Amino acid sequence: MKRLLPSPLLSASLFALWLLLNQSVSAGHLVLAAAVAVVMPLLAAPLRPSPARLRRPGTLLRLILMVGGDVVRSNLEVGWGMLRSWRRMPRSAYVAIPLALHDAHGLAALAVITTVVPGTVWLELAPDRSAVLLHVWDVDDEAAFIAHYKARYERPLMEIFG
Repeated sequence: MKRLLPSPLLSASLFALWLLLNQSVSAGHLVLAAAVAVVMPLLAAPLRPSPARLRRPGTLLRLILMVGGDVVRSNLEVGWGMLRSWRRMPRSAYVAIPLALHDAHGLAALAVITTVVPGTVWLELAPDRSAVLLHVWDVDDEAAFIAHYKARYERPLMEIFG
C-alpha cells in the first residue's frame, strides 16, 4: 500500500481539494480526483526529504507564537517606516548570517519564517549551507541584527530539529 500511496494524507488532501475546486462530485471528477491523488504523490516522492523528527514540541509552539507576534510587530514597524520615509530613508542592506543549523527541515522552516516576517524580503542559502544572505529593509547595526536573528529563529529551530 505504501508503494501506491507514499503519502496518504497528501493523497486525501489532493482528492478533497480537487473536488472542492471543481465544486462537483460527478463520476468524472471522482475519477480525476483519484488519479491526481495517486499520481501526484508518486511523482513528487523523489523530491521529498527524509521524515522530520521534532524533538521539542513546546519549543515549536513557542516559536510559532513568537513568529506570529513578530509578523504583527514587523508589519507595524514597516508601515510606520513607510509613513516617515520622507524624513529618514530606511537603511536597507544585505546581511550575511553564518549558520550553525544544517538540518534540511530546519533550514526550510528558517526560510519560511524569514520571508513571512516583513522587513526581510529576500533570502539566499549558501551552497554549503553555512550561511544565509538576507536583504533587510531597515537595519541600524548588522552585528546586533545577526545576534537577534540567530537567537530568535536559528536557536529554537536547532532545538526542534536538533
